[in-house]
Amino acid sequence: MVKMPYVIIVYDVKNERVNKVHSFLKGYLYWVQNSVFEGNITDADLEALKTRLKEIIDEDADSIFIYSLATEKNLKKIVLGIEKKEVSLVL
Repeated sequence: MVKMPYVIIVYDVKNERVNKVHSFLKGYLYWVQNSVFEGNITDADLEALKTRLKEIIDEDADSIFIYSLATEKNLKKIVLGIEKKEVSLVL
């Protein structure tokens, strides 16, 4: 069984790039809050994600923080207020 790190990505990008970053990250992780994504990801996908994000953003104007934990079990998450639930597609 392959262990996948659990990552939390928080971003602050200029308005003209917000939708592009958001749409891209939805392909890899769960959207949990405005400008916040989280979930398990393979090391290879994480590297691909970082490479593509560097191409999307302006590193002189935008910022993206990636927090990586060995597993989700290492995360203690406290939510105040409502927590967005994963939206699944029904086919």
